[in-house]
This record gives sequence, C-alpha cells and structure tokens, in this order.
Amino acid sequence: MQTTVYDLAVIGLGYIGLPTAAIFAAKGKLVAGVDVKQATVDAVNRGEVPFVEPDMGVVVSGAVSLGNLVAMTEVPHANAYIIAVPTPLAEGKGADMSYLTSAVEALAPKLRGGELVILESTSPPGTTERLAAHLARVRPDLWSGAGEGAAQVHVVHSPERVLPGRIMIEMATNDRVIGGLTDEGAQLAKKLYEVICQGEILLTDATTAEMTKLVENTFRDVNIAFANELSVICDKLGIDVWRLIELANHHPRVNVLRPGPGVGGHCIAVDPWFIVDAAPQESGLIRTAREVNDAKPHHVVDRVTELLTDRESATVAVLGLAFKANIDDVRESPSMTIVQELARRLPLATILPVDPHVEDLPAALKNTGITAMHSLPEALAAADVVLLLVDHDQFLAVTPQDLEGKLVIDTKGIWNDRQAAVPVQPVLAGADSVG
Repeated sequence: MQTTVYDLAVIGLGYIGLPTAAIFAAKGKLVAGVDVKQATVDAVNRGEVPFVEPDMGVVVSGAVSLGNLVAMTEVPHANAYIIAVPTPLAEGKGADMSYLTSAVEALAPKLRGGELVILESTSPPGTTERLAAHLARVRPDLWSGAGEGAAQVHVVHSPERVLPGRIMIEMATNDRVIGGLTDEGAQLAKKLYEVICQGEILLTDATTAEMTKLVENTFRDVNIAFANELSVICDKLGIDVWRLIELANHHPRVNVLRPGPGVGGHCIAVDPWFIVDAAPQESGLIRTAREVNDAKPHHVVDRVTELLTDRESATVAVLGLAFKANIDDVRESPSMTIVQELARRLPLATILPVDPHVEDLPAALKNTGITAMHSLPEALAAADVVLLLVDHDQFLAVTPQDLEGKLVIDTKGIWNDRQAAVPVQPVLAGADSVG
C-alpha cells in the first residue's frame, strides 16, 4: 500500500499551527495537521475550529471539504514540516522545550532526506541550531557527509508575527522573517511561504530570526511597562492617568501607550524572559520591565481590596478573562491572576466572572470557590462592584444606566469619559497590554 506523502505537515494545531495549516491548504497544498489531542484532531476533521478566531472557521471547513487538510495524531511523511508547538516558560523563567523535543522525536523517524523543517515556535537564541543537531544525532544517515548518497535535512526558523483576533489577515499580509542554517534552506522556505505571504520575505541567519521575534515583543513589553508604572505613580499622586497621557501625546515625538491590568498572552508576557535567560547580566532594563508588568495585576487587586475594606461580602462582577479583546485565549492572562488573588484575599465576596468568548470556567479557577461563568446582564444586575479587565466589544456597549449605583473600576479606560455619571477609578484604567 502506497504511503501518502503530504506537501506539508504542520505539527501542533493550536492558535498558530491550525491557521497556518488551513491557509496553505486553501492555497492548494495537501496538508496534514498533527496534534496530540484527539479532540482537536476530530474537531478539525469535522471542519470545526476548537477556539475563537475571526474568519478562520470558513477557511478550515473549506480546506477540509476539499480534501486538502487532514488532521491526525501521528506525524506522516511530508516534503516540508512546520513545527508550531508551545514553548512556555519553565520554572526558572527559561523556555520549556519539552513540547519541541517531543515534536522532533516524532518527526525524526519520518524523514527520508532533503525535507524542509521549519521551526515557527518562538524560541531562545540557538534553538534552531540545537534542533538540527538533535536531528543529526538521531538520523545521521540523512545528514550531509554521513555517507554516500546522504541528503541533508534543511532546518530553518521563521517566527509567527500575528496578532490574535487578526491571524487570518496578518498571516497573509505581514512581512515574514526567515532564518536559515544554510542559504539553500532559507531559499526553500522562502519559496514555500511565497504561497501564502503577500508581504516582504526577509532572509537572515537562524539566530537573528529567533532574536527578531523576541525583540519585537520585548520592545512592546518595555513600552507597556512605562505606561503601567506611570499609572501606579498617578494612582499615588491622585492624577488622572488617562488625561495625563492624552496631554503628553500631543507632543509630536511622544506616544505613550495606555496602561492596563497587566500583560498577557503567549508572546509579550513570555518572550522577554528568553532574552533575560540568554544574557542575564546584560538585560537589566528588560528584566525590570517584565517585573513591572507582572506586578500590575497585584496592584489592581490591592486597589480593589482597599476600596472594599468595609464591604468584604460585596458581589464583584469581573468583566473579561481573556488576555485581549474579542478572543477566548486566557493564556498568561492578567485577568486570571486577578480573579485568583481576589478569591483568595476576599473569601467572603461573591465573584462573578463574565467573558462572552469563554464558555466554560477555566480550570485554573475551579479551586477558587467560583463555580461558573455568568452572563453580562446577570452579573451587572447582581454586582455591587464592576471590575473591567478586558475591552471586549460587548463591554463597550455598557451604559451609565447599567452601572448606576455601583462602584466601577475601569482598568482599560473605555468608560473613563463617563466619570460624571459613575464613580470610575481612572488610575487603574487601561492599556494596549496584550500579546
């Protein structure tokens, strides 16, 4: 029986891997999507998307119905592979490479020689070189110089650079950086990405490509940290941070970002630590920015508990669990930290989490005494306190009448112009604090 050789296999069908697989399949490539979760594989094969991402459902269902996208749990034979598995923080703030190691070990036996292997997962400097060395150790028969007729496997790094909520747009339109261990590998990757990429494709070495992604998110993290620290200072001095930033940004060379309840997501909250881990003595500013942003959720909790000193049994509606607007992703979300800490520090309070994009109570909140998610009308009606953490579209429609008689704490600044109508706490309001 002849084995199918796919044009492309994408290992990891998460927030980056699945849209990548679907877009290539929509362009006519025969694509295998690989994931260790059977539920994810089954959902994709039904043409369904197991998470929220605008415009993605029609692409996935179309690619599956055409037979160009097939999901499976085993790595198949393919001419090219894209690895898009998580690289979360490890205990010591370095990268947890266990998912990547497992992907490489599953991939290695399927190689026949000459394949293109692309690492898209955000990675510390030097990871692509180590990946290639690992493949060379376990499959020396396929590596250049290993013997007569040996064919080298081409290993490159090409980091994803998309914004959740706009993935399907930005995957096609954003410029793409490709870092090859060899010029030949970089050119092969360029030819592959030209199938889906309308932006400029920029070639460099693998380590520089790895650092490019880290630097992009670290730049944002440092600038958000300035805004978040400024909001804490304004809190202490009794200054409206929103008005202050508005005035400062009238300077032609100043663009202060908006503060928020913290920084979340799988990129900005994680990537700077990879630089710190790689050069701990030289990255003082980056480390400090991370510490400022990691501290902000605790500052929000401090302010809430101070305001509720005499009302420990209050009902608190917490609006938003995702790490940014209009998605369902709660990874590294400051909202999750805030809810967990509020539940711990206010055991007599009733906390009502609301998020129109998160259907089920996240597992991390199930041991806090919170039992379920709530609808916005239900939570607003019951609440003594309304704590806004995410600027979902549904929350933008909340009116002063909805908030009448309640203590309102707006950490995103979307209700700041309503202070005459409701007692908003502007010092906590918010920022472009997402990854």
